[in-house]
Amino acid sequence: MNAAYWIVAGLLSLFYLYGGGLKLVRTRERLRPMMAWVDSTPMPAVRAIGLTEVLGAIGLILPPLTGIAPWLALASAIGFVVLQIAATRVHLSRGDRRIALNITLLLAASAAVWTATTWL
Repeated sequence: MNAAYWIVAGLLSLFYLYGGGLKLVRTRERLRPMMAWVDSTPMPAVRAIGLTEVLGAIGLILPPLTGIAPWLALASAIGFVVLQIAATRVHLSRGDRRIALNITLLLAASAAVWTATTWL
């Protein structure tokens, strides 16, 4: 189960470091082609979501790697489950039915939660 956690957590971390990093540094105009929802969201909120994603990605990897507060990895994984539930709701409320990525990330974060509980 430990290897499964590292595979899932590593992939989630890479995805959220990239996506969150883009939300932190790009302008609304440069985010719009990838994320249509930024038009109806204030930029401080977009930046806050990006920061949350980056910190969550770090939380999936760093605590279990160092052995310092490894429960933070579980908290990060649960946070990503909540984030993807909210993201799916936003997409559906806007009439956007392209939620395959959100569902995939939700399942991956759920797997990270499940595998993280085996070593806590």
